[in-house]
Formats: sequence, C-alpha cells, structure tokens
Amino acid sequence: MSDIPNWWEAALLALAAWRIFHLVAFDDILDRPRRYVTRLAPSWRHEGDATGEDYREGLAKFLTCPYCLGFWVAVVVWVAWLVFPTETVWVAVPFALNAGLIAAQRTLSSE
Repeated sequence: MSDIPNWWEAALLALAAWRIFHLVAFDDILDRPRRYVTRLAPSWRHEGDATGEDYREGLAKFLTCPYCLGFWVAVVVWVAWLVFPTETVWVAVPFALNAGLIAAQRTLSSE
C-alpha cells in the first residue's frame, strides 16, 4: 500500500474535507451547536446585531475560516486515510458526492 493516495482518492478526500468544513462552518443544521460554542447572543440575527458580551469572536473566526478549521479538517481526513484507507474512502464518498451536487446547483442555478 502506498502512503500517497492516487488522484481519484485525493480528489475524493479533498471534496469530502471541503464538505465537512462547510457543514461545520456554515450549514443551518449545525447553527445551534455553533451558536452555543461561540456563545453568540440568542437575539443575534444579522450582521451588525449585538453578539453578546460572552461572544467568542476568535473561535467564531476559526470556525468559519477555510485556512484555519479547513486545514484541521483536511489533516483529520488525511490521518484517517493513513490509518483506515478503505473505510475513509467509503465514508468520504457521500460527502464528496454532496459537494459535487452543491457545485452543480450553484453553477446551474439562476439565483
């Protein structure tokens, strides 16, 4: 077994890492846990609203930064692939397919 993924595995893992990052950073389904962790004020709705005195701005920036959280998600995906190559590829497939679907929707949508 090689320690370097072939091109399709690397592409699959990259798409899966992007989708996992985007899921954690921006998707509505994880909005409540993100608000809890960052201590964002319940009254906050839009940019410019009060974030609350306990707001963890640095953590919020980290969670939405592809260079920050995205890097660590990629490291976790890579280490998982090193330890469990076949299983990681299988788990990455739905995330990568979903990333492709999102790309297609954004490309083909008139919005």
